[in-house]
Amino acid sequence: MRMADLGDIALHWREDGNPDGAPIVFANSLGTDLRVWDRVVARLPQRYRILRYDMRGHGLSDCPDGPYSMGTMVRDAERLMDHLDVNGAVFVGLSVGGMVAQGLAVKRLDLVRAMVLSNTAAKIGTKEMWEDRIAGVRTGGLESLADSIMEKWFTPAFRSTPECAGWRNMVTRTPVAGYVGTCHAIAGTDFYTPTSGLALPTLAIAGSEDGSTPPDLVRETAELVKGSEFHLIRNAGHIPCVEQPDDYSDRLSKFLTAIGH
Repeated sequence: MRMADLGDIALHWREDGNPDGAPIVFANSLGTDLRVWDRVVARLPQRYRILRYDMRGHGLSDCPDGPYSMGTMVRDAERLMDHLDVNGAVFVGLSVGGMVAQGLAVKRLDLVRAMVLSNTAAKIGTKEMWEDRIAGVRTGGLESLADSIMEKWFTPAFRSTPECAGWRNMVTRTPVAGYVGTCHAIAGTDFYTPTSGLALPTLAIAGSEDGSTPPDLVRETAELVKGSEFHLIRNAGHIPCVEQPDDYSDRLSKFLTAIGH
């Protein structure tokens, strides 16, 4: 287990592949941890230096009291990469992780040479929607929302498998402070203007059955970045890296090769 002490917070991280290889950094979604990338990492060429971390309030990372801001979450990624001497990385972000990718690219292009914006957007939902989500968690806990979250995350076929129970458990065991804190960060984020100023290699990935960030929303965000590519993964919801890892890793590998990474 590896923990990075960044002063005011300690973040759990993991490294796979070649320590001297071209770096790829993976950032998780709300209610998950770095294990969400297991199947993709296993399918990538091991010549890369593959780094994953648990966002604040998730997994084994520290869980300070919220609310969190997106600026703080971007700064966590920035400081972790500086701490690990990582620059020129391809930053792969899922959902809120994709928001972090956008914010980090705007702030530190030396750290990010390319982005993969997976099941994410420049703005996700409305402030009112997130306030309702926060109120629901505070009233009934994450258990009260777990089934509706699974419906957005996965297709009916995947939800009928025993594995889905594990992902449901991951959600319900997320610290309430971390989940609510991150909800506040998403609610307060609108990256349409800063993201529209970016011009770096970008691959946007959407799931055809995504109930959280529908394909049209992901495509709209991709179109903000000059020269971006869009890829739709069929028979997948909000977490296609779990549900369709072959398609996901194949498209990611092609993108990495195309940009000479």
